[in-house]
Amino acid sequence: MSVTVYTKAHCPQCDATKRQLAKRGVAFDVVDLASDPGLVDSFLAKGFKQTPIVVTEEGSWSGYRPDMIKQVAERLAAVEA
Repeated sequence: MSVTVYTKAHCPQCDATKRQLAKRGVAFDVVDLASDPGLVDSFLAKGFKQTPIVVTEEGSWSGYRPDMIKQVAERLAAVEA
């Protein structure tokens, strides 16, 4: 399962999301939105208004969402079992 976390600098919600994913054993890639302004425009056009933006093969969300992090971790555990 691929998980990408789109972040920005000085974002407590981004840091909390990355910590929780790591704590639950979910491997993820990090993309700094400052590195590609086109990504920001793309996410804004899709309705995302806050960071982090987490994208998985099954969906996406924005903000710190412990409930969604738990679901991703559970799906990953089920796939690996």
